[in-house]
Amino acid sequence: MKNAGQLSRRQMLSAAGFIGLAALTGCGGGESGGDDKDLSKKQNGAMKEYRVGQRFKASKPLSFSVLHNNNPVYPMKENWLFWNEVTRRTGVTLKPIAVPLSDYEKKRSVLIGAGDAPFLIPKTYHPSEVAFVSSGAILPVSEYVHLMPNFRDKVRKWKLEPELDSIRQSDGKYYLLPGLHEKVKSNYSLSLRTDVLDRLGLALPTTWDQVHDVLKAIKAEHPDLYPFSDRWSTNTPFPAAALLSYLGQAHGVKAGWTYDNISFDAKAGEFVFTGATDAYRQVVEYLRKLVAEKLVDPESFTQTDDEAVQKLFGQKSFAISANSQELVQNYRYNLEKQVKGAKIEMVPVPLGPAGPVVMGGARLENGVMISSKALTSDTFVAMMQFVDWLWYSDEGQRFAKWGVEGTTYAYSGGRYRTEPGISLMGSDPDAPKDLQKDYGFFNGVFTYGGSWALVSSSFGADEKRFQDAMARREQLPIDPAHPLQSVEQEQASLWDTPLRDHVTQNMLKFVLGKRPLSEWDDYVGELKAKNMDRLVDLHNEARARFQKENG
Repeated sequence: MKNAGQLSRRQMLSAAGFIGLAALTGCGGGESGGDDKDLSKKQNGAMKEYRVGQRFKASKPLSFSVLHNNNPVYPMKENWLFWNEVTRRTGVTLKPIAVPLSDYEKKRSVLIGAGDAPFLIPKTYHPSEVAFVSSGAILPVSEYVHLMPNFRDKVRKWKLEPELDSIRQSDGKYYLLPGLHEKVKSNYSLSLRTDVLDRLGLALPTTWDQVHDVLKAIKAEHPDLYPFSDRWSTNTPFPAAALLSYLGQAHGVKAGWTYDNISFDAKAGEFVFTGATDAYRQVVEYLRKLVAEKLVDPESFTQTDDEAVQKLFGQKSFAISANSQELVQNYRYNLEKQVKGAKIEMVPVPLGPAGPVVMGGARLENGVMISSKALTSDTFVAMMQFVDWLWYSDEGQRFAKWGVEGTTYAYSGGRYRTEPGISLMGSDPDAPKDLQKDYGFFNGVFTYGGSWALVSSSFGADEKRFQDAMARREQLPIDPAHPLQSVEQEQASLWDTPLRDHVTQNMLKFVLGKRPLSEWDDYVGELKAKNMDRLVDLHNEARARFQKENG
C-alpha cells in the first residue's frame, strides 16, 4: 500500500498519476487508461503531439472565457495587442469578463456560486480556492497536469513538489494552478521619505527596532502628524494585509496576506494555531506600541488605498507600505511632481526576532482555477494545453511579460528593453506609449512566475537592490503535506472561518487599544472555545497519516 500511496500523491505530476477519473465519474482517482478513454471526446482543437518548448497551436479556431481582474493602473482595452497576438500565435481567442480590482474577490464568488463563472479564473490567491472545493464548482487541477508538459517540467526542474504538497486539499488534490517561481521573489516592504531622513540625519532602518526609532524621530519633528499611514486594508482578507505580511515574516509567522490558521512549528515538529502563537502575539504587540505612541495612523487598518496615498502626497505621512511598481509609478512619480526635493525608497524587509529569513512556500504565486464546466466541453484538452503554453512555457511567459520582439521590446546581450517610445512602470515618463496601458502586456492576470532570468529582467535599480538583499535570506521550512479526508475537511471548514474572524477582529482590538494585551490569555481561551485545539489535532493527525502512507 505504501507504493500505491506514493503513486497517488507524490507522483501526481507524472503522466501515469492521478489523472482525472475522479472528476469525470465522481469516484476515486483512476489510472491513465480510464482517463484516456474519458478524455477522448474532449480533444477538439487539441494538438496530438504537444511537448515542452513547443508553441501551442489549436488545430481549429477556439475561444475560451477568462475572468479578468481589471487593474485601474492599466484598465482593460479590447484593442490591446496582447489579445490579437494570442490569437495569431495560438488560434485561441480569449473572451475576457472584466471585473474591477476593487470588487474582484466578491464578484468571483458570486459568479462561481451562480454557475456563471468563465472557464478560466486567474488571479486567485491560495487558500481562496478552498471555498469552492466542496461545491464541485472548480476542478481538481492536479488530476489534469499530465496535459501540461511545461508545468510539470518546471515543477521537476525547480523541485517544487513540496510547495504543491502544501496546497493539497481534503482529497490529496490541489485545485489551483499556481504561478511557479524558480527563486523566491519578495514583493512588499516599508517605504520611507529618504529626504526627510536625510534632514534628520537618520539612516534607512534595517531592523524593526530601528523603524520604531526612525518613526519617533519623525514624530518629534511633526508632533501633529502620524509618520506612518498605511494601505492595503480594504478588499483584502485582513486589514493592513501587506504590513502584517512582512512584519510577520520578520517574526517567522504567517500574517496578513499570508495568514493561515494552521502553521507548522518546525522546532516542535507539529502544527500549531497561528493566531495563538508567541510570534503572532509579538507582531500584535509591536503594532500596538506604534499605534499607542501615535507613530502609526489608526486609520491605516480601515482606510482605502487612495486615502493612504493622498496622505503621503499631502505630506501628512512619511512612510507607507510599497511594492516596486507602486514605489516607482505612483509614490515617487507623484511625490516628485508635488513636493520639491521629495525622495522615497523601499527598504529590504526590516529584520526581527526570526533573523534574515523569508517565508517558506514563497515560490508559489497566485494562480488559475478552472471551472468544472470546462470539463464538459469537447475542447477541454486543447484548453489545458493552451493554459500550459500561456502561463507556464518559457515562450508564453516571455510573451505575456514583454510582448512582441521588434514591436514592444528588444533583446540583446542578455537584456530586455522596451522599444523607443514605450514606457514600462515609469521607465520613460515622457514616452507616448505604455507597455501595460496601451498594449496589455506585463498584466498581473497573465504575468507571474518563471525563471529568475525572466522575473529579474524587468527590475529597475531600486528593485534589483531590494531583491538582491532579500535573495540572500534563508527560506523558512515549507509546511509538510497534511491533506484532510473529505469528512475532516467539512468539519475543519466549519471551524476555520469563525476562528479566522476571531483572530482578525481581536488583532484589530489589541492593536487599536480597544482590548488590553493583558487579555491575551483570555483571547486564546476564546479560540479554544471555538475548537482551536480540535482543528490543530485534525491537521496533526492528517500529517501523521500522510507520512505513514508515503514513508
